Amino acid sequence: MKLTLKTTLRATGAAIAGIGMTAAVAQAEPKTNMMHQWAQGAEAAAIAKLGEMFEAAGGTWEQTSISGHTSNTLAKLRSDVVAGNAPAAVQLKGPEIAEWNATGTTANLDATAAEQGWDDVVADELLSVMKPTGSWVAAPMNIHRVNWMYSSKKILDELGIAPPKTWDEFNAACDKVQAAGKICIAHGAADWSDSTTFDDVVYGMDIDLYRKAFQEADLDALRSDGMVAAFAQLRKMVGYMDDGINGRSWEQSMTMTFDGEAAFFLMGDWTVASANLAGYTEGEDYLCNQAPVNWGGNGFILNSDSVVFFKQKDPDFVEGQKMLAEIIMSPEFQVTFNVAKGSIPARTDVDLSTGGFTQCQQQGLEDLKASVAEGTLVRSMAHNMTVLQKYRGAMMEVITEFVADDSISPEEAANQLADAVELQM
Repeated sequence: MKLTLKTTLRATGAAIAGIGMTAAVAQAEPKTNMMHQWAQGAEAAAIAKLGEMFEAAGGTWEQTSISGHTSNTLAKLRSDVVAGNAPAAVQLKGPEIAEWNATGTTANLDATAAEQGWDDVVADELLSVMKPTGSWVAAPMNIHRVNWMYSSKKILDELGIAPPKTWDEFNAACDKVQAAGKICIAHGAADWSDSTTFDDVVYGMDIDLYRKAFQEADLDALRSDGMVAAFAQLRKMVGYMDDGINGRSWEQSMTMTFDGEAAFFLMGDWTVASANLAGYTEGEDYLCNQAPVNWGGNGFILNSDSVVFFKQKDPDFVEGQKMLAEIIMSPEFQVTFNVAKGSIPARTDVDLSTGGFTQCQQQGLEDLKASVAEGTLVRSMAHNMTVLQKYRGAMMEVITEFVADDSISPEEAANQLADAVELQM
């Protein structure tokens, strides 16, 4: 998003009536059209539950699903807002919320938030994201943990391997798996999955480097010896993958691991939802543990889905926004959605021991609390929670090219990473 977009959208936003109660709203029939990226699998099933709850409350539910990369959603959103046809609700996250809020086109949810007591129940880590300038403009749906390592219980039991806790232990485990003629890492080659793995590597090797490079886009950090070492670890991990990663989906990688074809799979907790849908059993088919960290302790790379609301002129959509925000923040939805999504609630007052949450999800909440206490919590670069999309996109392109091309050295990759970000500044 460029400054010219901000200027254009400010002009557009000035012409749009602010969200608020009017005499017409009293007779309004709540409706919404939510724009999101959840087109298939467990994610589609989870968002369908939101639609069901909205309709059960008396609203008219419509959705616009934008498949593919985040940039596709942002392009559609920009087009609609500039045309004066801003969607009522949009799935956005991280710095994109602040950028759109700066255009003056987002709706103010403070009245609803105060009425519902959001400030008292939403996890502290999310408040600055949902309230970029002090006012609520978005409602958080969940907290995802990115740095999970899933293991094939079958392979680990057969080879007598314990879930590795450091990257050296991970490499030693992979050497043992490969010596037994098995695949060590199940992986699907996509830019976001490559970057998810690299999130884990950089964070697990040097948490301070992660913060400087991936949360601040610091060029010296991106070129540093620490980043070179992280790329060297990633190169070693590519060697532990099989030749079939190109074109493989992350769900297929999950299946390979849980069926005992591969030992490890690095992916966020949405894997739990897909595993449940596919009929796999935690503790029998797979184990879930924190991805390796060399510095000990508890770590948590945070991702969060949220819904941003845009100013509307139609009283029906204004009323629909209030209803949708209240539903999203209700304990009932937070349980229903997150059980289906594999994540944990954005509310801190939800009991995960009931309602269908798995042991993996419950452990995720405990690890989140421990990570906050230890000061090790970070937001995910790979999942658009830190730097602007233009920087993230540049980083992801370098990372996925490195995975695909073994002629690129770790030193070259670190320099390319910094160069790619610098070009966007």
